[in-house]
Amino acid sequence: MIEDQIGLSFRDLIELRFVQAFLAVGISLQAIRVCLAHAKAELQSDRPFASRRFKTDGRTIFLESLEHAGDPHMLDLRKKQYVMKDVIEQSFKDLDLEDDEVMRWRPFRGRDSIVLDPKRSFGQPIASRSGVPTIVLADSVVAEGSVARVSAIFEVDKSSVADSVEFEKELMNR
Repeated sequence: MIEDQIGLSFRDLIELRFVQAFLAVGISLQAIRVCLAHAKAELQSDRPFASRRFKTDGRTIFLESLEHAGDPHMLDLRKKQYVMKDVIEQSFKDLDLEDDEVMRWRPFRGRDSIVLDPKRSFGQPIASRSGVPTIVLADSVVAEGSVARVSAIFEVDKSSVADSVEFEKELMNR
């Protein structure tokens, strides 16, 4: 690895995604740090945010309690007290979960066409059905001048090629 680069695992990336999401709804970085420390202790995990058990109401972060798995209660990680689950229910529409773990992330508006999966193509963004990296499809459209042509060359549906182009454009504009 080049000295100036930082290496991130898939779990690191998912943790950062959660931190970004919590920041976006107005939770302070200080509050996130407190909640993260409590979550690490509660779950006995170095990467607790890479779990489907977190929700937010925009003020704090909640964790579904293992002790109350059948109850509609969640643990407020800031105050370390239980609250009613239905008060803070929030979906995780762009994550694919298996056995309570985040396995894949659909980063392009939650669509199924593009996925980050650490078990495929080293976790880089790919067209989900074909596995072709989005950057390859987007660059090929520039080179070939046509979504239809790239679709035929790589045997990838046109909508996935078009989504790959838009996704890569959005990445460049961040």
